[in-house]
Amino acid sequence: QLRLVESGGGLVQPGGSLSLSCAASGFTSDYYAIGWFRQAPGKEREGVSCISYSGGWRNYADSVKGRFTISRDNAKNMVYLQMNSLKPEDTAIYFCAATYQQRLCFLPSREYDYWGQGTQVTVSS
Repeated sequence: QLRLVESGGGLVQPGGSLSLSCAASGFTSDYYAIGWFRQAPGKEREGVSCISYSGGWRNYADSVKGRFTISRDNAKNMVYLQMNSLKPEDTAIYFCAATYQQRLCFLPSREYDYWGQGTQVTVSS
């Protein structure tokens, strides 16, 4: 199985940028897709972005298209989420998750089996 640890969260002003990292460990020799999810207080968890193992297939939620970029470096077992033009509504705990089941990647959280503990992102003036 996989262990996932997120990092890079913090406090930024609207319009600012932040880069999140997801470090994977365990059985990383197998193919796995990674998704980024977020959950704000009082709201349901939502998919933000995902990336296939090869990096050739990526999906983004409509709310972050054009602002966020997902990438990965399999040699380092790392997945990244570059977040630009941040908005207050981006404030949430961000989780990374993994699945061996997806050939490409999809955003519904039920598709993912392994989850990190999350990192807080706060966008505020």
